[in-house]
Amino acid sequence: MLKKNKKILITGAAGFIGSHLAEFFVSKGFNVIAFDRYNSFNTFGWLDFSHLKNKIEFIFGDIRDYDSVNSAVKKCDAIIHLAALIGIPYSYESPAAYLKTNIEGTYNILESVKNNKISQVIITSTSETYGSAQSKKINEDHPYSAQSPYAATKISADQLSLSYYKSFNTPVKIIRPFNTYGPRQSSRAIIPTIISQSLNSNSIVLGNIDTSRDLTYVSDTCRGFYEIFKCKKLIGEVVNVGSDNEISIKNIVSDLKIITNQKLKIKIDKKRLRPKKSEVLRLRCNSDKLFKYTGWRPSIAFKLGLQKTYEWFSSKENKKFYKDKKYII
Repeated sequence: MLKKNKKILITGAAGFIGSHLAEFFVSKGFNVIAFDRYNSFNTFGWLDFSHLKNKIEFIFGDIRDYDSVNSAVKKCDAIIHLAALIGIPYSYESPAAYLKTNIEGTYNILESVKNNKISQVIITSTSETYGSAQSKKINEDHPYSAQSPYAATKISADQLSLSYYKSFNTPVKIIRPFNTYGPRQSSRAIIPTIISQSLNSNSIVLGNIDTSRDLTYVSDTCRGFYEIFKCKKLIGEVVNVGSDNEISIKNIVSDLKIITNQKLKIKIDKKRLRPKKSEVLRLRCNSDKLFKYTGWRPSIAFKLGLQKTYEWFSSKENKKFYKDKKYII
């Protein structure tokens, strides 16, 4: 039986997925400790605006620092590790920052889990580890292909995590979400980029519009985390989470045209293009493994999710968080 009063540490809890996940686990009756990077303003990111903020314990530290990580891990029964640098364009600018955060940060979590009595740790991976799809749908046996420094660090973190499971019997699970979208997402992501521009103009400035992605609404991704968390049989396993569909960037714009009733026009900005060999052309998830072990299926169809996301971004209180004309790397 799953103990609902367990203390769960969520790293990166102030961010997009992390904040939704913290709220999700609180709603399920868990005691959530949110770990996020120390800042002198004492701000908790998106959780500053959460109606559940008073039910969450906060710890500031640095995922790159073993002492602060280990101190936080000691207080918990289980860990969900999301803290990472995720922007692909910025990984071209500062690969070293990704090495320190994504690899060393994951090492600090794994070593702390190994040295304390922790029931399980879920390591958050990414579909970018697969590179451009070499088959119609991507299952967990698809080859890795690091087409960006970001992807290389996530592959390394995943392999390090599996090595701890095999070497030290560390109770590791790896969740590999495909592209998640929804309220609170960073402007680095494609859907916030398109929506925020559409709120002030009919002109949408983009890079490559022919690439396609498997897009999952954030509440479905959170349910995927929860189902993996509950399943003891997935210790030592890598598990995809995705919608089993794909949509091109230009078709996202077409769907938004219908929602907004705008005549949106796309303009290509070469500065937004990835290097040719670094561009991941298409991703489509095979989530049969997750369904086999947990019965999970996505519940929010893309057009409904896009509608919900647009409504959140277009509200007066949320528009202020986004700069529609600036290219965020």
